[in-house]
Amino acid sequence: MRIELSTEPGDPARPNEDYASVAVPASGQGGSLVVLDGVTPPPGDDGCLHSVPWFTARLGGALAELSASRRDVTLLDILAAAIARTADTHRATCDLSHPRTPQATVVLARWDADRVEHLVLSDSALLVEAPDGTVTPLLDDRLDRVPRSSLVSNEVADATVRNKEGGFFTAAADPSVAARAVTGTLPRAEVRALAALTDGVTRWVEKFHEGDWADLFALVRKEGTEATLARVRSLELADAESRTYLRRGKTHDDASLVYVEL
Repeated sequence: MRIELSTEPGDPARPNEDYASVAVPASGQGGSLVVLDGVTPPPGDDGCLHSVPWFTARLGGALAELSASRRDVTLLDILAAAIARTADTHRATCDLSHPRTPQATVVLARWDADRVEHLVLSDSALLVEAPDGTVTPLLDDRLDRVPRSSLVSNEVADATVRNKEGGFFTAAADPSVAARAVTGTLPRAEVRALAALTDGVTRWVEKFHEGDWADLFALVRKEGTEATLARVRSLELADAESRTYLRRGKTHDDASLVYVEL
């Protein structure tokens, strides 16, 4: 089994808000991976005493433990339990109803000799490679379907589409959001490798248009996770002045990538 994991902050002066881990074996068989992309809040009060890295460390840690140790529990129920556990750690001190309470996107995958389970919530991605080389992106595309008019400002987005019906969902403090995740199971024989990516890496496809998902997967397989992040950073630097592709987005975002050959 080949496993690679790379993560780095968008700004070395700021903590990385992503979380990534791999557990092998999970409950004595197979394995599991977790990738989270913490959502950076706008300046101002978010109702919480804690930082986004504090939140992703706790949510990610709960997901890693539960997905590895409780093979009898579905990934959907594991996400709900991890959200509830994390919320309980700061419910007494923080306003968890605030729309900007710490939150994150989620990718979970778990495998054994018979099957590969997956869960994706919000705009991180899971790529699945079949034995014949076909690459399938497993995505939650609700954010892409939100009208641009609903994203003109943080205030508008928070009031109309963030964790709301008809909008998009992230893992924050409400366990019921787990039911919004994209989930599924594939036969183990149909999966050769997996790649889980935060949007700091998926911008190679979605912003810079360097290739499609299969091209990105081939890059990861050939050059590895560290080199793939370096490729993204080079593209960001090349576009930093013209903003042809980045436009109003961050020049550098936190970027995390987990690659597993089963």
